[in-house]
Amino acid sequence: MGARVRKAVLPVAGLGTRVLPGAKTTPKNLLNVVDRPILSYVVEEARAAGIEHFVFIVGRGQGAIEDYFDANPEIEGILEAKGKLDILADVRRDLPQPGQMSFIRQMAPLGLGHAVWCARDVIGDEPFAVMLPDMLMMARTAALAQAVSAYEQVGGNIVVVEPAPAGEAHKYGIVALEGQEGRLNRMTGMVEKPAPGTEPSNLFISGRYVLQPEIFQILESQDRGAGGEIQLTDGMFNLMKTQDFHALEYEGTTYDCGDKLGLLRANVAFALARPELADAARQAIRELL
Repeated sequence: MGARVRKAVLPVAGLGTRVLPGAKTTPKNLLNVVDRPILSYVVEEARAAGIEHFVFIVGRGQGAIEDYFDANPEIEGILEAKGKLDILADVRRDLPQPGQMSFIRQMAPLGLGHAVWCARDVIGDEPFAVMLPDMLMMARTAALAQAVSAYEQVGGNIVVVEPAPAGEAHKYGIVALEGQEGRLNRMTGMVEKPAPGTEPSNLFISGRYVLQPEIFQILESQDRGAGGEIQLTDGMFNLMKTQDFHALEYEGTTYDCGDKLGLLRANVAFALARPELADAARQAIRELL
């Protein structure tokens, strides 16, 4: 089997237009789900998958992401002095070890493929994960851990997928499979937003990947695709000509936090999943209804 997956790329440079004005001054991935930013959950998921180094692809005005993952001696000192040690532990839980995080400026919004390509020198010549932080995944076994486990079984490249809502497959990037047996199947292609009725499956690409480093050479010379951007799906399609790709239908539920209703659903779901909040949250929802 190939090298272990140690590094993850998190493209966070997007403007968050679907959640404006909330994302006007706060990076969209720092918007809260219950009492923590979206990124906190995604980093926790990555750690559960054995990720040791996080590569954030950031844009202008997103210094708050770096600050969130740094110590804050003033706040920590006040909490310690007041004996609020439980809150202090919560504040410190997301802190990395020194050198565990890199922050790379994308400079221009040229698409997801371009964002991933920006990480090439930090990733080097080893397999790596890509995590789209908009997509918050609630799962008994962390979604990325499921993907890494699949990679350890079959090698190559892994694309995490899930069933599209009935009649909505044409809205997503859909995978084509050699056969559909169980949750892990070899891919033969992928189609971005296929015309209704032409979908090769009902499984859409949902924001977690394990990719081989050869993707960087492809992205380097790739022409711009849909929207005038360098598309990651185009790069993966080209890499598929020489390397194996498997689609993993993961076990869990995805919340699209780049969307206002998706963010609301995530807040409700994660509140109901917290033992200390669940009863009060349920009661609050009942009262509102």
